Amino acid sequence: MNLTATIKGLITGAVMLATALGLFYSKQPVESNIQYLAYLVYAGGIAWTLISYSRSALYTNKFKDLFGQGFRCFIVVTLIMVAFTAIFTKMHPEFAKDGAKAYKEYLVKEKKDKLPAEVETEVKQYEEQYTMRLVSASIFGYLIMGAVFTAAISAIILLTRRKQ
Repeated sequence: MNLTATIKGLITGAVMLATALGLFYSKQPVESNIQYLAYLVYAGGIAWTLISYSRSALYTNKFKDLFGQGFRCFIVVTLIMVAFTAIFTKMHPEFAKDGAKAYKEYLVKEKKDKLPAEVETEVKQYEEQYTMRLVSASIFGYLIMGAVFTAAISAIILLTRRKQ
């Protein structure tokens, strides 16, 4: 079966989504190192894509072609995970409320120069913009991590192929 980089991105994104939901519903603490499992899946999906391509007849032994295959994979993963983040946080408004509560405690404790009305305004704005900020951070984070994983794995493949 010959799967394209895009299909591998769909599969990787689905596994990452299942991993995220599994971790959430198993009530894993946010501080737990098991949270990095999703990044391991992400890197694994990109590696799967790049290694498969490097073994195909289409392989050109060029970094830009390898990176292009990885890009097709990680852009699909990014789209899936960003959509998931947006939908999931909208379905759980308590995250925004809890974040706003913690932000208010921070402002009251650390920013003593702010008036109570300023604190309330900032906290309300924080809660209203919670999903947008989280989605923005997700876009940036998944794109950067995808590019880093793709570049690193591409470099490793090229170095090992040249030594052979």
